[in-house]
Amino acid sequence: MPGKNMGWCPGCGNYKLLDSLKEALPELGIDPRNLVIVSGIGQAAKTPQYVNAHMFNGLHGRALPAALGVKLSNRNLVVIAESGDGCMYGEGGNHFLHAIRRNYDITVIVHDNMVYGLTKGQASPTSSMGMKTPVQVNGVMLEPFNPLAVSLALDAPFVARASVGDGERTKEIIKQAISFRGFAVVDIFQPCVIFNKLNTYLWFKENTYYLPDEYDPTDRIQAFAKATETGKLPLGIFYRKEGRKVYEDLLGITDTPAYEHTVSEEAFERMLDGYR
Repeated sequence: MPGKNMGWCPGCGNYKLLDSLKEALPELGIDPRNLVIVSGIGQAAKTPQYVNAHMFNGLHGRALPAALGVKLSNRNLVVIAESGDGCMYGEGGNHFLHAIRRNYDITVIVHDNMVYGLTKGQASPTSSMGMKTPVQVNGVMLEPFNPLAVSLALDAPFVARASVGDGERTKEIIKQAISFRGFAVVDIFQPCVIFNKLNTYLWFKENTYYLPDEYDPTDRIQAFAKATETGKLPLGIFYRKEGRKVYEDLLGITDTPAYEHTVSEEAFERMLDGYR
């Protein structure tokens, strides 16, 4: 049952996503002292408040820049950026695109409820065409943003989709994403029970299916075909490409955290000269 001090509506899909995340982390043996969860603004962005880890709650659409700064300052940390579809794909869309290109070693978990749940139910980038909202009273006119297809087009090395209606499978996908070395995107369907009366728990159950056992996640072309399917939407790990260099390696960042770096007195004086 939801905790009495938690900030979500009864029945919100965020509870189930939180459960899967909280089960995944100890099963991976991650020390909470080495875990940082960064979020933006929105209902989904409250998630780090309920996890035993370091957290940073940033600006709307700006979870990724903060998460990347954390990772670059100490690459030994496990860094998760998580927020909603509006925050990550809308306000944060530019950061999402270029973070994929750079391939930071972080995990991105997106709570995809296909609506803005904090700001009273207007359409988000992933809202279905024709969906009516208090703002889009005649229905959404645009095709929804496809985060999986965009991620694959930019060659993100790990791309997956899950649904909170199946907590066990969602947990396992999250575990694989966190364990992966490179930029891992997990788009997770989760209902907003107040503002989205279309994409309900039942809707997600009836309109999704899992990729078959014989599916090959190393085939990027096949992954793109699956990501662009309409009708029933596939769940699972669409694409996994091992061995791509992460941005931290390209920059030559060592395992020594930034706070342990030392600067010689001479170099310090040179820096000071730049400000005089």
